[in-house]
Amino acid sequence: MRQVKMTRLDLESKKAEEILDDIAEEVPLQVTVNGVYSFIIWSSPSQFKELAVGHLYVDDILQAVDEIQAITEDKAKNFCQVTLKPTVDLEERLKNQRKGTRIVPLIKASTSAYQHDDRLAIVQSKLAIKAQVILDAIEQMNTKAKGFKKTGGLHDSGIFKADGTMVAFSEDVGRHNTVDKVIGEGLLNEINFDECFMFITGRVPGDMIYKAAKVGLPIVASVAAVLNSGVASAEKANITLVGFVRGKRMNVYTCRERIQL
Repeated sequence: MRQVKMTRLDLESKKAEEILDDIAEEVPLQVTVNGVYSFIIWSSPSQFKELAVGHLYVDDILQAVDEIQAITEDKAKNFCQVTLKPTVDLEERLKNQRKGTRIVPLIKASTSAYQHDDRLAIVQSKLAIKAQVILDAIEQMNTKAKGFKKTGGLHDSGIFKADGTMVAFSEDVGRHNTVDKVIGEGLLNEINFDECFMFITGRVPGDMIYKAAKVGLPIVASVAAVLNSGVASAEKANITLVGFVRGKRMNVYTCRERIQL
């Protein structure tokens, strides 16, 4: 985050006050794979490796973490270099990726675009959790969300075990980026996604569900609204979709059997 000068106007007292304000920061992160494939994601200046890994995995460029030979980041230059092992046919994967129908996300905080639902994975997890665990996850998210508290300009995502233990967390200016970051963190730390759920702070469209299905996350919950594409994708992917998690209530839109009272 950065501090900038601003003028606060108080219409009741008719006063103008010059103060410093904390604002969220975004940078153009350049990710390069094997020195031949490159793209830019506008993101918060943090967790570059996790963002790159999550993004590449969701976009079918990376199929497993052990395919990575090396990954380096230069935060000063907003750069992340991923080198895949020689056994990976990058050009073939790029060709296959281009064959899919691509849909541009509503918010272009990330250059990521999700594949049409003909590639949507079906989640097989039998995980069931207590509704209270989801409510408790909010408290953990609020504790970790220091950037949001200071700026009001960041989204958050977290991955939790069934007992409520947080195993991954991210903050970013883009809600899609936060999901890529926690997926990347989970992949790097070898998390069993089918035994976890994901909690996010933004709206839930179909591309969020696509990302969750890609790694086998059975439950996606949010404090915000869900979109029709999110519900349709969750139904097809066999993912439990929960929205408006607030106070002591939540709306379960799909696969209700995974949420216990």
